[in-house]
Amino acid sequence: MAFKAPFNYIGNKYRIINELTSLFPQRINNFVDLFCGGGDVSINIRASHVYANDINYHVIDIMREFQSHPITEILQYIDNTIREWGLSKDSKDNYLRFRDYYNAKKNPLDLYILMCFSFNFQFRFNSKHEYNNPFGQNRSHFSANMRANLITFSQLIGNVTFSSNDFRNFDYNLLDKGDMLYADPPYLLSCGSYNDGKRGFKGWTVGDDMSLLEILQDLHNRGINFALSNVIEHKGMRHQYLINWAERNGFIIHPINVNYNNCNYQNKNKTTTTKEVLITNY
Repeated sequence: MAFKAPFNYIGNKYRIINELTSLFPQRINNFVDLFCGGGDVSINIRASHVYANDINYHVIDIMREFQSHPITEILQYIDNTIREWGLSKDSKDNYLRFRDYYNAKKNPLDLYILMCFSFNFQFRFNSKHEYNNPFGQNRSHFSANMRANLITFSQLIGNVTFSSNDFRNFDYNLLDKGDMLYADPPYLLSCGSYNDGKRGFKGWTVGDDMSLLEILQDLHNRGINFALSNVIEHKGMRHQYLINWAERNGFIIHPINVNYNNCNYQNKNKTTTTKEVLITNY
């Protein structure tokens, strides 16, 4: 059974988590989820300890709040805030007032509530790190499913250490043989809007890709297991240097069965092929 994080984070791996974990080692001591996003992989891993990192500190701060307070207090705060601000699926004016309030106060739990009522449940920020996602008219709200996922999530993060570092600044000295790192970076070729800087952070570049591959190469040389999610083909483009890197080092390229044709409501071409893979050094 796979557990769902209480976010609708772009690029999340919930749909394919069972396929991914079937390709992970049976025994893992320390597990690093280097680009954890909404935490779907982190909460579905059996390991002695989990390190969940993401540069998006806004989301990491929410998870820390979930971890540091009893779930009854979290739910009470959410319910009271929704009631006090009159938030609902058709209350656009109240949503915009609450968005302004969050941008002035920056309370992580208020950001989570905003996300629940926003368009496509997304985290989007401007260059000033002000939340600017529009209202999710007639669709978005704090549903019974989100409540249930939040309760489960809070029960599964007891052994998780959260951090919000750039991947270059993560402390890889934490890892040794018997440990594992999983990397799910933004994909250069794919349709995820997290690659356009709209989260309030700079987009992903070829230079970022190359830096990550150097880190993974170093982990491999130290005898540490890693798994890298990525896309090697999309809209007629091929991620050739990634393919060459994997083949040159004898790493295994596992095809992943996932369909991204509906990942972007603006994507008019539903016939293009996207090939997602998991690259492992074990």
